[in-house]
Amino acid sequence: MDVPSHAAETRSGVKPEIGVTAMIVGLFFVWGFCTVMVDTLIPKLKGLFSLSYAEAMLSQFAFFLAYLVMSIPAGLLLARIGYLRSIVVGLAVMAAGCLLFAPAANVGLYPMFLLALFVLASGITLLQVAANPLIANLGSLQSSHMRLTLAQAFNSLGTTVGPWVGAAFILSAGVDLPGDPATLSTEALSALRRQEASVVMVPFLTIATALGILAISFWLLRRKPGLPDVPHQVSGRAILAPLRHSRLALATLSIFLYVGAEVSIGSILTNYLMLPGTLGETAARAGKLVSLYWAGAMIGRFIGSVLLRKIEAASLLTFCALGAATLAVVSSLSTGTVAAVTIIAIGLFNSIMFPGIFSLGIEKLGDETPQGSALLCLAIVGGAVVPVITGLAADHFGLPASLLVPAICYVGIASFAILTRIGALDRADAHHTLPA
Repeated sequence: MDVPSHAAETRSGVKPEIGVTAMIVGLFFVWGFCTVMVDTLIPKLKGLFSLSYAEAMLSQFAFFLAYLVMSIPAGLLLARIGYLRSIVVGLAVMAAGCLLFAPAANVGLYPMFLLALFVLASGITLLQVAANPLIANLGSLQSSHMRLTLAQAFNSLGTTVGPWVGAAFILSAGVDLPGDPATLSTEALSALRRQEASVVMVPFLTIATALGILAISFWLLRRKPGLPDVPHQVSGRAILAPLRHSRLALATLSIFLYVGAEVSIGSILTNYLMLPGTLGETAARAGKLVSLYWAGAMIGRFIGSVLLRKIEAASLLTFCALGAATLAVVSSLSTGTVAAVTIIAIGLFNSIMFPGIFSLGIEKLGDETPQGSALLCLAIVGGAVVPVITGLAADHFGLPASLLVPAICYVGIASFAILTRIGALDRADAHHTLPA
């Protein structure tokens, strides 16, 4: 198994065209939009199949499990076919995942939806492995934090638009089955579920069509000059070797905690805003309010791309992680508007965390950057694990108390940022490389 080296970034030193770069940034919007549609699906599937919070969170488990399973194979594929062809394959796999929602809705079985989510996320994983290091290294090392943060802002634009689209198509008729399901026969209940699940088909089939068009567009660009190349390959047995760097190892853990915390909050937010003790909103209205959470991340990333010109990435990451932890605790202990505003405001503090952690993690890896990127993307599996833990906490202690789970995650991220800021991780790595 081989993974790509990152020693050379462009062909013949030609600067990529602005239009091509814009298309690559557009991919961040695409997978942000698709990812956040899962948040809209969760309350619908919970009501459709009468699931507990922990069972409903299996939707996120199936989605983010793909990062654990597919990140290293994605690195292998990237080494063999290059960046743009990898993007084409990723888009095609995403389209296949979206198409699977049609038979899932027709059959009306929860496991079929989980399979569709896994396939969709497998395609997104390939895009992440290729696009994150690609955008981070399309320029100087000094501006990599700013560049990745700006690209992630377009990812947040997708996550801001997604809840509105999802709420309009999926949640407009509510989340619970009409009538009393307990009074229905097995056949009647199955037919009702298929009927209610049909609302999922239109948005995902539309997305599949758009993804197919994008895949064709990138295929036509595959030989454009000035795009990053794969200069040579190294043995795949060394795929885990970059974890010897303390900074990358803790960055990988921080990505796990961050994605887990962000996804947990996004997943419970609709139900949280529907609680009488919070806002008591309808499903459709609460689903649309979720877009404010993601809009905060989008605004924060645009602001962050400017602030990172003057503020060290580790310092800004420390501030944001501690701010998010504080807001999660305050929301869990509050009611009404205060509880709603504070949990939604966490999105603003989430803004620079992923790009900040990612760029800090790969900052000094050199030729091992692609391996490091694959490992960081693999850590996105935190979105599968932490939401299930949050769901279990919600089932046992209630939704407000479950917010303490992501709060703990944010404290862990702050610890990584502080250790990076004071140079402790770099000193540890330097000590390990000293001759005996």
